[in-house]
Amino acid sequence: MHFWRPLYTNIYICQYPSCGLNAWYSGQMTEGEKRLEELEAQMAAPDFWLDKDAAQALVREYQLLKESGGEEGHDGGSATLAVLAGAGGDDAEDFARMLLAMYRGYAAEKGWGVKLLDDNENDNGGYRSALLEITGKGAYGRLKHEAGVHRLVRQSPFNSAAKRQTSFALVEVLPKIGAQDKVELKPEELEIQFAKAGGAGGQNVNKRETAVRIVHAPTGLSVHVSSERSQQANREKALELIKAKIFARETEIREAEAQGRSIAKDTKNEWGSQIRSYVLHPYKMVKDHRTGYESGNPEKVLEGDLDGFIDAASASAVQ
Repeated sequence: MHFWRPLYTNIYICQYPSCGLNAWYSGQMTEGEKRLEELEAQMAAPDFWLDKDAAQALVREYQLLKESGGEEGHDGGSATLAVLAGAGGDDAEDFARMLLAMYRGYAAEKGWGVKLLDDNENDNGGYRSALLEITGKGAYGRLKHEAGVHRLVRQSPFNSAAKRQTSFALVEVLPKIGAQDKVELKPEELEIQFAKAGGAGGQNVNKRETAVRIVHAPTGLSVHVSSERSQQANREKALELIKAKIFARETEIREAEAQGRSIAKDTKNEWGSQIRSYVLHPYKMVKDHRTGYESGNPEKVLEGDLDGFIDAASASAVQ
């Protein structure tokens, strides 16, 4: 993060010692850029969250400025969001269903479009995995803060003794990439598989292999798309998504290297990896373990009331 201070006419220098002597900027900063830097400085202050309402208002102003083109073009665009059930059996797959409903509710509140690209539903209405395309201004900039392992604690509806059960689900969020995002895909590195897509019945259901799965052999990254009616359309969407996954992975590696840290090849979808806990029993609370932000109304959160959590995560990311 930088906070630019005017040095001479059209010459700005970062006021933080950690920036180093070479952190200077030449040119005319726009009012939007200046305001972004002011907001970043305020959000980095240790007492930023003392006035919670004022802090959230500033975070939302910051997000709106970024989404309007202040910086980081992907933040202003659409996203794909995947939910994958982890440890916890039927409860984990039901938790994945709850998270999907939560993100649909949040998207509806924001006026974003939602399309189901692929799903693997169980016999109880839960999901082993599901993939959503969420279209709208600023979708990725907001939803990227939801990526990680989510944990649910409740009395299990799948246990006759109603014992308390802990289950997990992983949320993955990808940006919509454009032509300016250079991602090289070598045909020999791609494993492309076709399968029959499920459906609601009728003469054509399950007769044509329209679903497409692509695996990028060097990284092991994979995607599965079955939403379109033709194999070609699903293939094109799957190629777009595998590019986004590779792009996100390469970006994560570069950022980690710049900060002198390493990253795990895979995120463990289990205890110890969670970013947020949803506790429905023996008390009610949702707590984000990255920021400490919490809510005593999990039902409202699971309906899509996520702005407080996302605002806190956004502010923490710039500190």
